[in-house]
Amino acid sequence: MNWNYWIRKIHRWVSIIFTAIVTAIFVALGVGTEPAEWVYFLPLAPLFLLLASGLYLFVLPYAAKWGSGQRVAR
Repeated sequence: MNWNYWIRKIHRWVSIIFTAIVTAIFVALGVGTEPAEWVYFLPLAPLFLLLASGLYLFVLPYAAKWGSGQRVAR
């Protein structure tokens, strides 16, 4: 099983969901309807998933270099 592949795939789909939620909130505000207060908390769950998977994907190349014993260029 390739974890990197699945984390990238999940990261992409969660980013689409996050974008759709934020767009829906802005559209609702633009139309003039005031959504309930809990609607503003909807983007937080995908945002935390994006943070976790994004940090993992960011550190991944550095971890591969550390595991192989190469020095990271500064």
